[in-house]
Amino acid sequence: MTETKVKKNKSAIQRRLIPSYIFLIIVSFISVFPLYWMITAATNTSLEVAQGKIWFGTHFLENLNKLTSGYDLWGTMWNSFFYAAVQTILCLFICSLAGFGFELYHDKAKDALFGVLLLAMMVPQVATMIPLFKMISSMHMLNTVVAFILPAISTPFMIMMFRQNSRNFPVDILEAARMDGLSEFAIFFKMYVPVMKSTYAAAAVITFMNAWNSYLWPKVVMNDTRAQTMPMLIANIAGGYTIDYGLLMVGVLFCSIPTMVIFFVLQKQFAEGITGAVK
Repeated sequence: MTETKVKKNKSAIQRRLIPSYIFLIIVSFISVFPLYWMITAATNTSLEVAQGKIWFGTHFLENLNKLTSGYDLWGTMWNSFFYAAVQTILCLFICSLAGFGFELYHDKAKDALFGVLLLAMMVPQVATMIPLFKMISSMHMLNTVVAFILPAISTPFMIMMFRQNSRNFPVDILEAARMDGLSEFAIFFKMYVPVMKSTYAAAAVITFMNAWNSYLWPKVVMNDTRAQTMPMLIANIAGGYTIDYGLLMVGVLFCSIPTMVIFFVLQKQFAEGITGAVK
């Protein structure tokens, strides 16, 4: 009799969950549909996309050929990847070092400086763009990787993220390492970095995606088409008098692939790093 009651309770619970499952399925479909439509649109002609065709076509190679023949797709992708990779590496090193110092060696002066950094988060990027452009132009660094990455190699948000997650760093390890004679930089590289790998993964995903998708600042400092990035290429395709939507969707697809790959590879570590997990 007890087993029968348990089975009845399970079936009743499952029936009550049916509306929730239906709701989640609908929401998941709505969330995934734009991605599906982007992929299918890349295989159709511009006319078919404009007509609202939502199933796969046979014009992907034709659209890709138009993109590679009319634009420097591979060179532009390399520019975006190179700029984003360099910015991510430098940003992770500088911001993690700053967060490490702010939390584990903090005093009143450092706390006051950190408060100033938090206030800097409230300043919109547009407000600093003109002074930054004049600075970069006066140093003759337009159309260079330095112009792209310099304003973003240290951001208040990333410093705050590393500082907050550093609060979970075991201080006993730090004291033991000092007693063993390790220098502060050796402690950082040999102890702190391995322990905070989840935070590094989360910060790498955020920084890489921001750098890859950046449009306004590269548009200002990258005047040479040989130095353009993927968002700039997409804007050029969409900015003509007549838009080839199939060609545009192929460009958007290639622009989306690297960020999707990075996120799916590091999604577990990303979730752990956002929640402040320390390994």
